[in-house]
Amino acid sequence: MRKLMRAIIGVGAAVAALAVVGVASANHSWSNYHWARTANPFRLQVVDSVTTAWQGEYNAALSEWGASSVIDLVTSSADDSNRTRRQCRAVAGRMRVCNDAYGQNGWLGLATIGLDNRGHIDRGTAKMNDSYASYWTIPGEKRHVMCQEIGHVFGLTHTSEDGTTQNTCMDYSQSITSQSPNAHDYAQLETIYAHVDTYNSFVTSGAAAAAPANVGDLPAGVPLGALLVHTNRFEDVYVASRPDGGHWVFHVRIAPEGAR
Repeated sequence: MRKLMRAIIGVGAAVAALAVVGVASANHSWSNYHWARTANPFRLQVVDSVTTAWQGEYNAALSEWGASSVIDLVTSSADDSNRTRRQCRAVAGRMRVCNDAYGQNGWLGLATIGLDNRGHIDRGTAKMNDSYASYWTIPGEKRHVMCQEIGHVFGLTHTSEDGTTQNTCMDYSQSITSQSPNAHDYAQLETIYAHVDTYNSFVTSGAAAAAPANVGDLPAGVPLGALLVHTNRFEDVYVASRPDGGHWVFHVRIAPEGAR
């Protein structure tokens, strides 16, 4: 419980920081969440579990985020079967990206990170909800949300929470200019990953998973009993414990009223 409360306090501190800094120069790191690694750049393996309807957006997001000086992204495997996309299970040491008709449950996108018992990200998923078909017809929004959910898995939150545009996929604007990372996003990643750690929480090529296996199955959505630690008209953030002493943190992008 103490560790869970520390995770909650960390999320709250990040939200408070966003509230008191200017939008143009906002620190949009998500608490202090980051992948542990012993050197930069680190290569994060991604499991491709998207259908052809989302492949273009997936490819663009990996290419653009991979332009960062601290993160190198590579698709390590692909599985877009109906069952795999529906479950969208997190893989130790990797990120998985999925789309499926998850139901009209209130969210467009759901980014989930797993934190090990030292507080480092050791797995993550980014999910796009096809059940809100009308929303995805808005020009650029598929690419916007795909880019944003993946950005959360690196430890980024939003540059603003009022719907204005900062010309980045990490805002909540529907502007056609908000589809990709911008220079501020890359600079923020450099800040988050400026220090190195004593171990890797990601899987290196040919290596066994660095994170403990006994973490419990990642639920298809936010699990019952998860604690709501932040909410506004665009997002909800929840935290839940893992059996290994780590935590799940869920970042929900709420579907607009008109899309429900």
